[in-house]
Amino acid sequence: MADIAEICATPGLDGVYVGPSDLRIAVGGAFPGDPAVAEQFEAALTTIRETAANTGIAAGIHTSAGEDAARRLGDGYTFATVASDLTHLEQIAAAHLAAARA
Repeated sequence: MADIAEICATPGLDGVYVGPSDLRIAVGGAFPGDPAVAEQFEAALTTIRETAANTGIAAGIHTSAGEDAARRLGDGYTFATVASDLTHLEQIAAAHLAAARA
């Protein structure tokens, strides 16, 4: 975070991408998702988003669900990834199993 302005100003850089688990730990969290650092985490997200916008690059973020993606896009993030391949595979496998059992 101390170097976010320099990172975003790197010539040729098109964007930055936030891994929320890593960021939460970087701002002092004891584990990914640690609620004890929620305020610091949100402040860091704002700093990253605003710094990227001010330097003309994209700001992306990984999210765990569509609702989270919508929130971050509404906050001004340029793009968001939703969940992980494992989460998607688990959800579709569960849906197939439920359909087969019905």
